[in-house]
Amino acid sequence: MSKTVKALLTACALAAAAGTAIAQEQVVNLYSARHYSTDEALYTGFTKATGIKINRVDADDAGILARLKAEGTASPADVILLVDAARLYRGETDGLFQPIRSKVLEDAIPANLRSQPAADGGISWFGLSTRARLIVFNKAKVQKSDVDTYEELADPKNKGKLCIRSGSHPYNLSLFGSVTEHLGEQKAEAWLKGMVANLARAPKGGDTDQIKAVAAGECDIAVTNSYYLARMMRSSKPEDVAVVNKVGVVFPNQQSWGTHMNIAGGAVARHAKNQANAVKFLEYLASPEAQNYFANGNNEWPAVKGLNVDNPALKAMAQDQPFKSETIPISAVGANVTKVQQMLDRVGFP
Repeated sequence: MSKTVKALLTACALAAAAGTAIAQEQVVNLYSARHYSTDEALYTGFTKATGIKINRVDADDAGILARLKAEGTASPADVILLVDAARLYRGETDGLFQPIRSKVLEDAIPANLRSQPAADGGISWFGLSTRARLIVFNKAKVQKSDVDTYEELADPKNKGKLCIRSGSHPYNLSLFGSVTEHLGEQKAEAWLKGMVANLARAPKGGDTDQIKAVAAGECDIAVTNSYYLARMMRSSKPEDVAVVNKVGVVFPNQQSWGTHMNIAGGAVARHAKNQANAVKFLEYLASPEAQNYFANGNNEWPAVKGLNVDNPALKAMAQDQPFKSETIPISAVGANVTKVQQMLDRVGFP
């Protein structure tokens, strides 16, 4: 074979390899627990900005973590999006994420809204949006001052008034983990026991059902994530407008540690085949464009420092004023969940 032919063949092989690499770089495989139709704009925006195609698998948080474990090294997942701090913490402790270094993400996301650094300084997961755990109340029956702290959910003055979804739901586990971090385990368990005594009915339904129950008179106070209430506030349906008009809202603990803020966040999968693209995707989700989608599309607050929110429901909810949110590391909330589950069993929290 002539030297010329060999050179041509070598060049063709290198070109083919380069073409394959480029093709691989144009894909990111996403496992997402975010089931919000408005997120389609996020994915379209990322592909438009980078040329990288997103292949998406949807499931709930627990299902995604179970799938990652089952798939092991064969998993095609590059990026994981989950909607609860405790589940992100669980994925980290189970070794399902790979710590990354990204100046973009580390500069944008406050330290308390991301995992603790690994030994090499890498971060296993980042919060990308936040949602407040609020108290809503029947304005005709309850004084705001009687429900302006989480502790008062367990006060005997509110006996028989409380609606809340299952104690084992991740949103409540994270709230309870937060309160445990603030009060200590002994006081937190007494608080949980007091809430059980104050239940108006056995826990059932989701957060929207709790808001509706307050308006319907089934209970007088309830706990909800902020974006559920914001959806109803932005709705034009007469039945939603009627509900919103009957309930008041509290950002609890403004005079102490601040309102509990859970997160939706993202991580790079441990066995990501497209690691660079995965980091690019997470960095895009921390961009002002994407953060505005979170705020205006799904009624979440941005995780990025210093961004203003134009969402009318979020502004109205907070009376267009800044509110105090807790500053404990969200990773500590996740670390408390096992303790919380044991406490729930001991006090008989349904």
